[in-house]
Amino acid sequence: MTSFTIFGKGNMGSAIAGVVAAGGSSVEHIDSSSTGAATVSGDVVVLAVPYPALKDIVAQYGDQFSGKIVVDITNPLNFETFDSLVVAPDSSAAAELASALPSSKVVKAFNTNFAATLGSKTVGSNQTTVLIAGDDTDAKNTLADAVKAGGVDAVDAGSLARARELEAIGFLQLTLAAGEKIQWTSGFALVR
Repeated sequence: MTSFTIFGKGNMGSAIAGVVAAGGSSVEHIDSSSTGAATVSGDVVVLAVPYPALKDIVAQYGDQFSGKIVVDITNPLNFETFDSLVVAPDSSAAAELASALPSSKVVKAFNTNFAATLGSKTVGSNQTTVLIAGDDTDAKNTLADAVKAGGVDAVDAGSLARARELEAIGFLQLTLAAGEKIQWTSGFALVR
């Protein structure tokens, strides 16, 4: 059984917790009211927070993340204009996080999913799929196994360098939903 510490109790944090708990993993949450005072005990740390919150979380908890799998679910959007990503064109939020946490195994996942599709475990008539990018195969497999045990599919999307493309997909999906082109209960599906 894998243990998870999830930063954030919002829609995504709750949906991810529901998936991994359904597969038998233990889950603890750290929310904004306990940030700084709580201890990270999970083997897998999920950062289910907005991109701007990453810097403060790393400053407060970075030493506790050493040796752990750290899952970045953020989409680094410009929330003022909603028309671009705010990381360099040759980088990603996940790459920045990995640089700030050299003793952790950083993976990118869940940023191309909406909370509703994780909760229902479907996108339309297809099973929800979590795309996972990272440089540590064991870390990706640990997360994939926990997700699959919870009834959601998982696909290895490649190295952490692929996080940039995952963030672009997440950006597109968010802008489509915000522009009411798709519903927040829908999204992109992977058909295999």
